[in-house]
Amino acid sequence: MSSSSALRELQHELETKANDLSKLQKEIAKNHQVRKKYTVQLGENELVLKELDLLNEDANVFKLIGPVLVKQDLAEAKANVRKRIDYISAELKRLDGTLQDLEEKQNSKKDAVSI
Repeated sequence: MSSSSALRELQHELETKANDLSKLQKEIAKNHQVRKKYTVQLGENELVLKELDLLNEDANVFKLIGPVLVKQDLAEAKANVRKRIDYISAELKRLDGTLQDLEEKQNSKKDAVSI
């Protein structure tokens, strides 16, 4: 009887570890999805900045706010895009750190499950 209960306990422990591993894998997938979105946004904003750099200082620049185009100063538009690029880059760096932590946890969970 004791070997049967020990076996059930071991099975329960293994199931718990497997569930934890599954949760970590879902978090990693979500991290990759968010990171992909930020990477696309970074590329778009870098392209916008390159386009703004091509303009003359007296060029008209408009910003879309809701359904309305509002005239904006070129220097202000460049500053806003640079801030956005800085923010997105910081978020990508943060996501990379989180991903590294999650992958380390995943590897330790895999080791625990495989033992």
